[in-house]
Amino acid sequence: MPYSASESATKPISVSIIMPVMDETESLRKTVDIVMSESRPGDIHEIICVISKFTKPESLRVCEELEAAYPQVVWTRQQVKPYLGGALQDAFAWSTGSHIMLMASDLETDPHAAKSLIEEARHGWDIVGTTRWKEGGGFAGYNPIKLVANWFFQKGVGLLYRTNLTDLTFGYRIWRTEMLRGHQWEELRHPFLLECLLRPLLRGANSKEIAVKWEARTEGESHNTFLRNFLYFRIALKLRFQGRNRIAARPVAEVHQ
Repeated sequence: MPYSASESATKPISVSIIMPVMDETESLRKTVDIVMSESRPGDIHEIICVISKFTKPESLRVCEELEAAYPQVVWTRQQVKPYLGGALQDAFAWSTGSHIMLMASDLETDPHAAKSLIEEARHGWDIVGTTRWKEGGGFAGYNPIKLVANWFFQKGVGLLYRTNLTDLTFGYRIWRTEMLRGHQWEELRHPFLLECLLRPLLRGANSKEIAVKWEARTEGESHNTFLRNFLYFRIALKLRFQGRNRIAARPVAEVHQ
């Protein structure tokens, strides 16, 4: 259960932020600068810029500049496993903070919301996620067909898992680090964003959502094709019907701004 207000007020927290980097430059720099300027001193333990062999040279230069601007906090490492899911699995293993936060480096995850996620995590939640589907959230520049499909998917998987979480595929979240240990991960591509939420929930993790707005990236290209979105069904159904794990109905705390 979450800690009481008095306990959470003094509970230390150290956050490892994971940011995969492909072709982002100014958005990456802005994301890091905002997070560092708005967070409490000491809260950000590390920011890991995860790069691949496909990361653009100009993006690598920004990573180097950020390492110089925030020494002992920002560092860059090349992923070993392939694709987005593989990059995140590698970074989960590298992280040394009490909490792990996943962010995009293209501003699709609002960096101003990071401080709110951290503050909620300080209250003892195992997972604090974000939702684009509740009041205060929303979408800007999202493909209309994908938007409808996303809504039906969220509703269907929510019912399947008996959870009140409303945005199961948006990876902007913070976990207690131990919630991400000891799993046998399966997905290597974007559906990993769903898997790394469902597996902790199946183990009984308590969770909360805060509302955020999503805006389409203004630089770089998306590497998640429309057809690949159907792969999310595979991991959702497989985990739910494995038989050895069952998620109990667990109310999600009300969103507040």
